[in-house]
Amino acid sequence: MDRIRAYIKPSQSSEERKLVQKIDFFILTFCCLSYFCNYLDRSNLTNAYVSGMSEDLGFKGNQLTQINTIFTCGYIVGQIPSNLALYYIRPRIFFPSMMTVWAALTMITSSAHKPEHIMAIRFFQGIAESTTFVGTHYILGSWYTAEELGKRSGIFTASGLAGTMFGGFIQSGIQKSLHNKAGLTGWRWLFIIDGLITIPVALYGFLLFPNTPSTTTAPYLSATERALAVSRVPEVKKRAPLSLAFVKRVLSSFYLYAFVILWIIAGETESFSSNSLLALYMKAHPTQKYTIAQLNNYPTGVPAVGIVSTLFWATLTDVLGGKRYLVGYWIGITGIVTSALILARFESTATVFAAYYWAGSVYACQATFFAWANDALRYEEDMLRAVVVAAMNMGSNVFNAWWSIVFYSADFAPRFTVSGMWAMIGCSIALAVWTTVLLFWTVRVDRKQAVRGDDSSASGIAERGRRRDDSIADKDEIVTDRV
Repeated sequence: MDRIRAYIKPSQSSEERKLVQKIDFFILTFCCLSYFCNYLDRSNLTNAYVSGMSEDLGFKGNQLTQINTIFTCGYIVGQIPSNLALYYIRPRIFFPSMMTVWAALTMITSSAHKPEHIMAIRFFQGIAESTTFVGTHYILGSWYTAEELGKRSGIFTASGLAGTMFGGFIQSGIQKSLHNKAGLTGWRWLFIIDGLITIPVALYGFLLFPNTPSTTTAPYLSATERALAVSRVPEVKKRAPLSLAFVKRVLSSFYLYAFVILWIIAGETESFSSNSLLALYMKAHPTQKYTIAQLNNYPTGVPAVGIVSTLFWATLTDVLGGKRYLVGYWIGITGIVTSALILARFESTATVFAAYYWAGSVYACQATFFAWANDALRYEEDMLRAVVVAAMNMGSNVFNAWWSIVFYSADFAPRFTVSGMWAMIGCSIALAVWTTVLLFWTVRVDRKQAVRGDDSSASGIAERGRRRDDSIADKDEIVTDRV
């Protein structure tokens, strides 16, 4: 109960509470709207596919899966370069610029006349969208303390799931109101409207995104608040150019391998949801035919479950003092049970629906595992944290690029049981095992830091508190822009 009371009403000064409220508003609104648009654009490819695009463009075999794989390849290419760009280029410029590019590419998709056109567009769209997820987790780790990070990561992740959920409803509405208007079918209007929705969010970012604590020039933050923001988090070392020595440090760091392996395994436990298996199952159902509205609306229950699960676990692990590893065990149980249900009761449509809905709770790992990485790397070199966070998502997408084709190709619908369910069971067991390994390693690292008297020790915390008090007291101190 003491932990819950402390979480609900933290012991912060009025100045710090005001600062957190400001950065919550300006950072979370932009990042969440950005991720909402990101996932709206992504998920609506499947919505368009089941709403007439497959017939209009003459899709064959597993071409939808190939398009998703090509998008993933572009996404992989952009991961680490995008996060390093955020380290050198103002996020207020870089984030919205990439949003503008992917909005334009989304609208161009409406003019496609064959699947190969979409393949080319989606590759470059993957590059443009690559900064959103890992870039935001880097920014969140730059502004928020360990006690604040989980819930903010959860809210951010939930916004992407909301984009997935609302995409189905938007397609249903467009199909009713705009289909065949101005000579365009409903799925083409979908991509045009998606792009138009994204543009105002990008403009908002250009105007008001605050960059990082050490580089912010946001007009809504006073000099005192900027100093307080810097004092709340570990001091950032002076920016330095990339060097061979840094590359060696990265490649020799166990942080890199520990968290990349974690997210490779965890990313594949999301396969039921990320590959839209419920929508494909419905479209290829052996006995029942669903309407376009049903094909778009029923699968929205999956991200809805994901939103609830993400917010629940992100908040709970904050309340429990950062025990992010608990989610690894929940996902292990979920993956095994839902796969077993589909294998054993495939003839029961209700059971298959229930299993796919439950599998949506696996999305909770996005917020909690990236928060875990930010927590663990909080006192390491800032550029190392940027690379590790980006490498986590890159590693996962490298596997996902071929994993989806091998186990969850669209032409495997409706069963996906040849090997997909067994692959999920194997991933779930592996995740539980690796979570345990990582838990013991991070506990040992924390103990070593405490013995050395690092910032995580009592003396380090006291020193950070002294820096904060000094910064607040110095009303005239101005944190200059060092980008």
